[in-house]
Amino acid sequence: MIELVIDQRRKDLGGFEVGRVLPFAKRRMVGPFVFFDHMGPVEFQAGFGRNVDVRPHPHIGLSTVTYLFDGHITHRDSVGAIQEINPGEVNWMTAGRGITHSERFETLRTNGGKMHGIQAWVALPTELEETDPSFANHGPADLPTYEGGGMWARLIAGKAFGAESKVKTLSPMFYVHWRLDAGAKAELPAEYPERAAYVAEGVVEVDGRAFHAGQMMVFAPGQPVLFTATTNAIVMLLGGEPVGPRFIEWNFVSSSKERLEQAKADWRAGRMKLPDADDQEFIPLPEPPPPANPMS
Repeated sequence: MIELVIDQRRKDLGGFEVGRVLPFAKRRMVGPFVFFDHMGPVEFQAGFGRNVDVRPHPHIGLSTVTYLFDGHITHRDSVGAIQEINPGEVNWMTAGRGITHSERFETLRTNGGKMHGIQAWVALPTELEETDPSFANHGPADLPTYEGGGMWARLIAGKAFGAESKVKTLSPMFYVHWRLDAGAKAELPAEYPERAAYVAEGVVEVDGRAFHAGQMMVFAPGQPVLFTATTNAIVMLLGGEPVGPRFIEWNFVSSSKERLEQAKADWRAGRMKLPDADDQEFIPLPEPPPPANPMS
C-alpha cells in the first residue's frame, strides 16, 4: 500500500526554516505536484528583520499554491496583483510563460505571531506550459468543507470525495486539508493513480505503522487508504493524474531543458518584468557551483 516514505529535509531560507519534501531523489513528482515545502511552524516577534522576506523572483511552467494554517503573507506580482493571504485561503498563481512575484511578511513584522503553512508547485500540462500568467485568491467560501466523526476536511483544489473546489486547475488533481481528532478514522479513496499524504502535525497510523509530522507517504494505486489519528493531527492529501516528467532548476519548471536555459538567460539579462509595486530589488540567478578541482 505504501510505496515510499519521504522525510522532510530542513532548509534554511535565511530567516526561517522550511521542511522540503518534494522533489525527492526517489520520487520527483506526485501527480502534477512537483514541489512541496512545509513552512514553519515558527513564532516571530514583532520587528523582525526584512531578511525573512522573499524578494521578487521569477517562475515559468508551474502554478504556485500557498496555503496557511497560521500567519500572513503579502503577495505582489508582475500581473499587478497585491494580495495578503490569510489562514484558510488559497493563493493560486499560474506562471505559464513567465511571472515574477514577492512574498513579504509585513503584517507579522508589525504585530508578531506564528507562521505555519504549505507552499506547493503544480506543474502545468505540456500544452499549457506557455499559457498567460495569472493570479487568483480564494477564500474559505470557495473551498468545500466537511465535518463529522472527529474529522474536519477542506478541499483546497481539484476534485475529491464527490466535491469540487472553485480554484481553477489545469489538470486532474486533488489537494485536501484534514484535521483529525485523536482516535478518528478517515479514508482516502483510490480515485487517482498517484496519491500521497503529508503529516503536518501530530501522529497518524496507516497500514499498522505510525507516521509523524514531517513525513510524506506515497501510496500504490488501486486501493483505498485508511488513516487512524493517534493524536490530534493535520494531514495534507495530494495527487492526481501525472503530467509527464519535468526538469526543475531554481524557480523554473519545464518539460524542456532548452526552455529552462532561456528562462535563466531572460532573468539574468533583466528581460522579465518585476512587480510594479515591488520593483526596487530582486533575487539574482544563483551562480552554478564551480567545477571540482581534480588536484584537491
